[in-house]
Amino acid sequence: MSARASSADLASSADPPCLTPGHVRKSQYCPGVRLLVARCEVRYSGRLSAVLPEAVRLLILKDDGSVLVHDDAGGYKPLNWMTAPTRVEDDGDSLVVRKPKTEDVLEIRLVEVLSDVTHDMGESAALQKDGVERDLQEELAASPSALGEELTLVRREWQTEVGPVDLMCKDENGDWVAVEIKRTGTIEAVEQLTRYLGFIRQDPAKAACRGILAAQRLKPQAVALAESRGIRCAEVDLELLRGEREPDLTLFAH
Repeated sequence: MSARASSADLASSADPPCLTPGHVRKSQYCPGVRLLVARCEVRYSGRLSAVLPEAVRLLILKDDGSVLVHDDAGGYKPLNWMTAPTRVEDDGDSLVVRKPKTEDVLEIRLVEVLSDVTHDMGESAALQKDGVERDLQEELAASPSALGEELTLVRREWQTEVGPVDLMCKDENGDWVAVEIKRTGTIEAVEQLTRYLGFIRQDPAKAACRGILAAQRLKPQAVALAESRGIRCAEVDLELLRGEREPDLTLFAH
């Protein structure tokens, strides 16, 4: 039995047209998110080569063209992925994901499809930050030099394909700086900023973009991870930024 045949056995008559057996779609998928659980082999070629041997994995194909390959380990990070925009070719036995204007290709050979469903996620709603993070963003946008260097704000909520960067700035040398703002700086916050930087640096004009993690409190593990990735951490005080109290005075500081 072919991979597509097993998928068809699972599909109901209510399945959208994009799941018709044998259908080939050379673009983004039908509206919504397609969740495909399959025994498959994944090969990536482009800037380097990588192979994921045959195993059961979760494939996520998003309406924006992003494609992610997960297994049941390793936390939230996918084993392999392709950011939008992409061109997806589905011939029933394999998915070939191509990145326009690059040599990047993600080829997924479907051995057995266990589940194949599509969900309409409705209108996208941006992440709402809590009061402290929102207020910190507003204050730092008004005075980015509070981060400890001369910065000029370019834009708040700079959109990327992996989420919005809180502040995109330029330093005194004209180099790009991405700032992520949190109430508490954690390892997860460092990982989030790392993903943003990975996307931003794909643009040759921003290849040297660096990151700053700003938080009211920074966890030591997060600081260590950030430093290992060339990300600077900055501890900020909302009351000081608002002028609600004076800085603590330190006598005879060295």
